[in-house]
Parts: sequence; structure tokens; C-alpha cells
Amino acid sequence: MTGLDLSSPVAVVGTGTMGQGIAQVALVAGHQVRLYDDAPGRAREAADAIGARLDRLVEKDRLTAADRDAARARLAAAEHLTDLADCTLVIEAVLERLDVKQQLFRELEDIVVEDCLLATNTSSLSVTAIAGALRHPGRFVGLHFFNPAPLLPLVEVVSGFATDVSSATRAYETARAWGKTPVACADTPGFIVNRIARPFYAEAFAVYEAQGAEPATIDAVLRECGGFKMGPFELTDLIGQDVNESVTHSVWRAFFQDVRFTPSLAQQRLVESGRLGRKSGQGWYDYTDGAERDEPHTAEPAQAPAYVVAEGDLGPASELLALIREAGIPVREDEEDHGTRLVMPSGGQLALADGQTSVEFRDVVYFDLALDYRRATRIALSASQDTSQQTLTEAVGLFQALGKDVSVIGDVPGMIVARTVARIVDLAHDAVAKGVATKEDIDTAMRLGVNYPLGPFEWSRRLGRNWAYSLLDDLHLRDPSGRYAPSLALYRHAYASDKREGSTS
Repeated sequence: MTGLDLSSPVAVVGTGTMGQGIAQVALVAGHQVRLYDDAPGRAREAADAIGARLDRLVEKDRLTAADRDAARARLAAAEHLTDLADCTLVIEAVLERLDVKQQLFRELEDIVVEDCLLATNTSSLSVTAIAGALRHPGRFVGLHFFNPAPLLPLVEVVSGFATDVSSATRAYETARAWGKTPVACADTPGFIVNRIARPFYAEAFAVYEAQGAEPATIDAVLRECGGFKMGPFELTDLIGQDVNESVTHSVWRAFFQDVRFTPSLAQQRLVESGRLGRKSGQGWYDYTDGAERDEPHTAEPAQAPAYVVAEGDLGPASELLALIREAGIPVREDEEDHGTRLVMPSGGQLALADGQTSVEFRDVVYFDLALDYRRATRIALSASQDTSQQTLTEAVGLFQALGKDVSVIGDVPGMIVARTVARIVDLAHDAVAKGVATKEDIDTAMRLGVNYPLGPFEWSRRLGRNWAYSLLDDLHLRDPSGRYAPSLALYRHAYASDKREGSTS
């Protein structure tokens, strides 16, 4: 089955930012597009705004003047819903309220042709619930575009409980024909992206609430060590704290208040105080004129150790051994020890974050997971009040000798990047096991929808099959609330690896 024929008119109901963006995508793809809004005159204003954006595309040589003129000729403002009668696809982008959307589609069902595909752009409501008001829910589907729709390639094609396979396929192929990258998913709270992305925000907020580090440091570590384009504090300030918190609450409630999706009290207080981010002038950061920029904590210069002893290969951080040698620091290898740590001249140890805390051991400094230790420009270290100052100084000096800025945070189990990635990997495995989407579509969605450096399964393969399970299991022992309990899917994934290697543990 293919997508809509270009001769098929497309309608967009709701002419806010998202509605205009979706209309522009369909228009540039070659369709006749009709805009409708129940506010008088708003559809015409939206059509003019889209025309102005097409003008800017011409100015930037991204669209020819002839194509712009042809697109403008295909765009029309509809005064009444009945003007959409011959459309073969209607996409709504109206208020995120179930009753409003249900009423709209009930009216449309009496107007449009029998084979018209009805679609919602909802990001937080159930596609199944919206379709529940229809006589023919089989032709109803979710088409979740990401803002700004003309620029971002991802579209989540969501099948409700009653959606016909043919309708989902038609919607999928239409999105692809429009130059988008569609991913198919079942109707689950948050779909793919908003479900699996929750830990990116939640774990950063949890570290902050535990006084492990301040926002600027957490953001810097996730960017400069984890490889994310933006940190969660600056990103939620950009999105709007009220918007991000609303999505978090929506997913949490939809999962019957599952502790894995628990909202942040600190973020709630931020919203209650009216500090909504950039749009209000203040959020996690101050955006008022003249405000000083918050800087991450960066350790003062320290002397590198004379040598290190490698006990094991450091697992996912094994690349560090080559970097240490390149920096001119001798690496002595203890071939009899099968651990995964470095021993400093002082006798103190340096270990990759594993879900345990430094205070549990005699003299251990933890370092955080990095996307790429060679390219990372910052490393986070974690130590307890009982860690010797000499060991911490040697650890700081070691990473500084590798050309890294160093941020020392509190004794937080799993640190920052490691716990975030482990939880994202876990939710991804859980989603596949529950039929939400394929591994490939989840990786695509997370890379394109929220610009992650790697998809969860790409990360999982790189880190090893047992890594996420082991870290979360250790975290769960230290926080038995259930927030970090590994999913059954992740357990099976890790156990299958052990079984193939002949282990019965």
C-alpha cells in the first residue's frame, strides 16, 4: 500500500504553531491543503503566515519562486468544517483535551468521505480514547509530528487499539512520501519518545534533589561527557517547565503512577513559582538582562599520578588505558586480578560508575560513563567524605592529564551519565517486550526525535549485555522504591548472555 495520491486534498484543523507546520509539510510535498480553525479569521492568518515562511525559504534558496507560487495556490483557508468534505486525510492539532478532540472527530465523521483517514497529532492523549467516540475507529490513527514540523524528520505513527492495519500503513507511507522518517508504535503512554526519554530529565533532577551537583554541572557532564546536545536543565528551560512537567505527569498518571515515571518535586516547585524557563525569563537558569551565566564546577589543576595499575580492562571504559599511555603516564597491568579498576600510587582505587557508592569502600573514587572517552572534554568524579584527599587529587590530575575538565560531584550511586543511560536502555527493552515498537524504530525515534547521540539499543550493544542490568540492580539495592528495579525484559536480555557463555549464575 502507498500513501496518499498528490491529487488528494489534505486538511489540517487547528492553526497554531504545530498545525501550521504540518500544513506546510503537506503543502511542500505537493498536496492541496485546507486550513480550518473555529476562531474566525485565524485560518486566513495561518495561511498568510505559512506564505511568509515559504518566502523565507525562497530567500534562503531552499525553494524556487515557482514552487512557492504553486504551493500558495494549493493553500486555502476553510470557513466551515463542511469545506473539508472531499479531503482524504484530516489531521487535527487542536487543544490537548480529550473531550475537544472527540467532539471534533464526531463532527468530521459525518462530513468526510468514507475512506478519509482521520489523524490526531496528540502527544499526550490516548489515540484509542479519542477514537472511542467514533463509529468507525478503524480509520483513526496518530500522526505525532515534532516541533518544528517542517524541520524535524521524525513522525510517530500510532496505532490505537481499533486502528486498521491498512490505515496505519497508509499513514506511515504518507509521512514517508512527505520526506519524513516515520516510526510505527502502539498506543502506549508517551508513545516512543516521551516514554523512553523520561529518565533523561528525571535522573538529572534526582541528582540535583540529592544535592549531588547543581544544574550547570549536571548539564555540562551530560553534554561534554555523555555526548547529548543539551543538558536536561537547559532543555526544559527551552521547552518550558510547565510543558515538560505536564508531559511527565501525563505519562506517570497513564501508567497508574508507576514509580519509574515519578515527577520531580523540584520541577513542580519551579512551575508553582512561575519560573517556566526562557519564556518567563527565569527557570533553572536566569535569563534576565545582565544575569551572570551559571558555570559548571570545574576542579582546580592537580598533579597527575606517577603511574597507575590496571586491574582488568575497565569494561566500557577500556579506551582510557590507551589514553593514559598516550599522556605519558605508565600503566602497569595486574594480569592476575580480574577486576575493572585503576589503582593509584596512594593505594586508592578509581572505578567506573556501577550503581554503588564510594562510602561503601575504603578508598574509592568513581568516574562517570562517557559516550567516547577520547572525545569527551569533561569527566565527572564522585567521592565520599571518607575518601582520602590524596586519592581524589590523583584521580583529578589523571583526567586533567588526558585533557579533560573535571567536575567532582557528591557520592551519588550511578553518578549522572551512567544511571541516565542505564534507565533509558531499560525502558527501551521493556517497550520492545511489550510490543510498543521495534528496536530499530526505537533507536531511530530517540536519535531523531530528541537528538540522542545513540539509540538505546546501539548504546546497549556498545556497553555490553550485562552492563545496564548490573548497574540498575545495584541501584535498586540502594533505593528499593522500585524506581531502579530492572525490568523483566532487561533481566532476560542479561541472563541470555550469561547462559550462552555457559554461566548458571
